[in-house]
Amino acid sequence: WEHYNVLYGLLIVMYVSAVPFFFALYQAFKLLSYIDKNKAFSELSVKALKNIKYCAITISLLYVPGLPFFYIAAKLEDAPGIMLIGLGIIFASTIIAVFAALLQKLLKAAIDIKSENDLTI
Repeated sequence: WEHYNVLYGLLIVMYVSAVPFFFALYQAFKLLSYIDKNKAFSELSVKALKNIKYCAITISLLYVPGLPFFYIAAKLEDAPGIMLIGLGIIFASTIIAVFAALLQKLLKAAIDIKSENDLTI
């Protein structure tokens, strides 16, 4: 029975983390549509990047308490690679959050420079 409880714990973590994943995917689609409409340097793009950053942080924070479930499942199934899946998801979403924050800061600085140049002309 404990085998099923561990799997249910893993499934709960995965299903709950699907919500911020798909929201971030939607925000990325919106960001691409802003780029396509030549509105890449707008506050809408900064907001989309901020939402992507928060979604990536949320996914990381959801998987950290879920790591014991990955560990127990790896012990039960005698498959240590299962633990690497959980760690890989945490690592990848943390990297995405860092890059989204970096792009957000750069885009905000570019918008500020562009607005200063528009005011001086």
